[in-house]
Amino acid sequence: MKGIEFVLLAVGALAGAFLRYKIASSPILFGVLPLNVLIINVVGSFILGIFSFLSVSLNLDTKYSILLAVGFCGSFTTMSSFALESINLLDNKQFALFALNLFANVGLSLGAIVLGRALGVALIRI
Repeated sequence: MKGIEFVLLAVGALAGAFLRYKIASSPILFGVLPLNVLIINVVGSFILGIFSFLSVSLNLDTKYSILLAVGFCGSFTTMSSFALESINLLDNKQFALFALNLFANVGLSLGAIVLGRALGVALIRI
């Protein structure tokens, strides 16, 4: 890894981690379903969806991928927190919320990738 790539990775990761911390530190609950991690995962997936399309369409340098996809989105989204919160719901025998949490995080994150790519297509056509 070259020096500039390391700097871009660090800047992206720092920004993603900071934003993740700020969103996750203010509890947003829907009943007992933790929405903070869901919001983080869906927004991160949306950003990654837009970027994945635009980076290919605009033939962006891989340095931008290091900054945004690996650095920012990698530290912003939070699979480990999602997994822990899901297991906590199972431990508390909240099976319906466990299923809702799984569906919401996975389904909405996949949907956000699709919507992000669609927005990327629309931006290219403007």
